[in-house]
Amino acid sequence: MNFVFISPNFPESYSRFCRGLHENGVNVLGIGDASYDSLNDELKSSLTEYYRVDDLRNYDQMVRAMGHFTAEYGKMDWVESNNEFWMELDAALRTDFNILTGLKSDEIMRFRSKTAMKKYYARAGVPTARWSPVVDLESAREFIAEVGYPVVVKPDRGVGAEATWRLTSDADLREFFHQQPAAPYIMEEYLAGDVETYDGVINAKGEILFAASHITPNSIMDMVNEGIPCYYYVNRQPAPDIEDAGKRVLKAFDVRSRFFHLEFFRLREAKEGVGNAGGIAGLEVNMRPAGGFTPDMLNYSQSADVFQIWADMIAFDENRHTYSGPKTYCVYCGRRDSVGYTHSLEEISIVYAKNLKKLTRMPDALAGTMGNQVCIACFDTLKEVNRFVRFAFAPQRQVPPEE
Repeated sequence: MNFVFISPNFPESYSRFCRGLHENGVNVLGIGDASYDSLNDELKSSLTEYYRVDDLRNYDQMVRAMGHFTAEYGKMDWVESNNEFWMELDAALRTDFNILTGLKSDEIMRFRSKTAMKKYYARAGVPTARWSPVVDLESAREFIAEVGYPVVVKPDRGVGAEATWRLTSDADLREFFHQQPAAPYIMEEYLAGDVETYDGVINAKGEILFAASHITPNSIMDMVNEGIPCYYYVNRQPAPDIEDAGKRVLKAFDVRSRFFHLEFFRLREAKEGVGNAGGIAGLEVNMRPAGGFTPDMLNYSQSADVFQIWADMIAFDENRHTYSGPKTYCVYCGRRDSVGYTHSLEEISIVYAKNLKKLTRMPDALAGTMGNQVCIACFDTLKEVNRFVRFAFAPQRQVPPEE
């Protein structure tokens, strides 16, 4: 089996996807824009060959790389990046090289377009926020007259909360239209709630090989736009209604042979046409692992190896490894270099030495959302999780000036 992994070096943990494939006897071929010497040793030992391009967005260079691999190793069986940013590139290469695994270019939009997602959520019986295409100021005002402020405007095709606005007044609305980029936007009514996910791996027969859930109490949009503290935690097990809705959404979208990351709102208050407080609503469907260090957190929380489970799905269409061990809450705290905190990273490492799993830096490309300083720890109870979060984010005490 010939597997082409696009940008296998970023994030760095993706080398473990390649390692799992290699250990399963797959011929792993990498295409990236980093130099070969910059790749970590695990990735180097997992790749049969690495083809460097100047720019992954240069499609001619990507085609030449694929042509080289085809000439050297025969027909390619898979192309995948597991990265939202490169999903359309993956699909284009599959289409042009007639690769039968994975999504083709004519199929990708149901997972990339937020408007296209709506009909599949409806097919799954999962409510979503009311919405309208952003056409002009007059039609936007008509929609707001129906749903009221605040509203959220975001690109119809975007990554996470990138380029997303929350509008709370007519002044905000006018400012948005003054700055609005040319890309198509949609406007949605604002739903107040925590984000709960359904994450996992599904095989070609639609069987879920692994599933877990993580919860983000703060607004992801505010983490990106306002720089508020970024923290979230992997639940010990998915809530029953999240698992039920997740399975229905996977079936409605006909998801197969993928890592999936489904996002739902847990409503804090009742919303007409959506649900009661405590209910759930669909947010987004992503056909890749959750970002940052979340795959590592899934492993810590569930005593599993999601990198190997995915590699087993690719090579054998089943999970050939068994995992046993405790299931815990795994929490992420992303601290910002620009903020002063009461407790240093050294203090955190001492006080929580038994709980810490990772204390490191977030790559700059992800730090705007996720924070610069990464603190990941596991606990048996949510009370302990909340105590750790308060400790990690405790603001630096302000000493009043002497009179």
